[in-house]
Amino acid sequence: MGDDSNTARLKMAAYDCAIVQCEGWDGAMAPFEAELNGMLGGPLPTKVGETSRQDNWLVIRIAPRRFWLLCDGTPPIVDVDAELGCALPVGEGRVRLRLSGEGLKRLLERCGPIDWETLGEGRAVQTGFHRVPVLLLRSGTLECDLFVPRSLSESLRKWIADASADGN
Repeated sequence: MGDDSNTARLKMAAYDCAIVQCEGWDGAMAPFEAELNGMLGGPLPTKVGETSRQDNWLVIRIAPRRFWLLCDGTPPIVDVDAELGCALPVGEGRVRLRLSGEGLKRLLERCGPIDWETLGEGRAVQTGFHRVPVLLLRSGTLECDLFVPRSLSESLRKWIADASADGN
């Protein structure tokens, strides 16, 4: 996918995304994280919303025991010890919307309680966007990615285009 649209102050593009969700079982987080760290070859984010990069992976801690591994292209199989946790691809059910431009902050203000100024670059937050649950990843000064359910992506893209066109 690679659908682009522009308004005067906001650019939006849609992409397919490869996401592997990894979750450690309660009581097994230390060995689960050690195993995942060894597979990925680098330190994992320690707090919810933090990210780290290992090779082709962007690792996002989306919950205390859950990580999303994002990569370009087809994700490799992540084989987690079933005694420690699980891993499964969830990218087929999501679309990555990349938003950028001067109209981004105003659009976010209209959507919900997102404090753009304190959400640092490379940080993520789970929120609602026009009543749709999304993961927002701030990727630049005026750029973010929204990981949205595929089933609602078209209506959300239309809503974003309409909302960004109103009162630019």
